[in-house]
Order: sequence, then structure tokens, then C-alpha cells
Amino acid sequence: MDQARLIRVMRFRATHRYRRAEWSAERNRRVFGAQSDPHSHDWRVEVHVRGPLDPETGWVVDLGDLDGALADLFEGWDGGDLNRLIPEATEGRLVPSTEAIARWIFHQLEGRVQAPATLAQVRVFESDELGAVYPA
Repeated sequence: MDQARLIRVMRFRATHRYRRAEWSAERNRRVFGAQSDPHSHDWRVEVHVRGPLDPETGWVVDLGDLDGALADLFEGWDGGDLNRLIPEATEGRLVPSTEAIARWIFHQLEGRVQAPATLAQVRVFESDELGAVYPA
């Protein structure tokens, strides 16, 4: 079947920090260095959706539906603190690395893409020089 890929890009500025709640401040500093302090990035998230082109609309997925799911997920992220916005990070179960954020976003959106389209990949960039892809 003929497949196409739609890519939606989201941008926001947010802070995060690497730390494990069960570790001492000294251990967090030793392992994560300066990244254990809150710091900001201009984030770029690419959401890749794959599927057949609808013969009536020419779309892979209804962009309004996808944008609605993204708006729900990213509400409050611009200017926010990812350690507080991602529940697993708040609970200490997730260190909000670029890689972990890409995986987390993928799993949050996975069930929100309307069939026959599927969520193919999420790419997260914290800068022009550093990003992560999930799944790899």
C-alpha cells in the first residue's frame, strides 16, 4: 500500500534538570554535572505520522485532530518546567533527558492518532546540536 509521512513540528522554551530524587545533591552533581541545575532550552519536537493517503482528502491524518492531541499534550510547556509538567518526572520515575522525553511523548500520543494512520516516530531536539529519536 502506498504510504506517506506527515511531520508536525512543535516549538517551545522550557526548563528541565537531570536529577534522581533518591540520590544526594552531591551524587546528582557528580553524575549529571551542571545539568543537575535547572536550565532552559528552545525545544523542537517533530511528530511523524505514517499511513495511506485518504483518496478523498489526500491526507494521511486529519491535521485538526492531530493538532488537538498535541495542544492537549503540550499545554503549559512553553515557559514551563518539564520536571513538573511530566508526571513521571515529578514523581521521580523519569529523568527528563532528551531521549526519555522523546519516548514519553511517543507513548502519550500513540493512542491518539486515528487509524489507518500510525505514529511512526517522535524526534526531540533541545538544540540544533542535540536531539533524540524514539523509536530509534
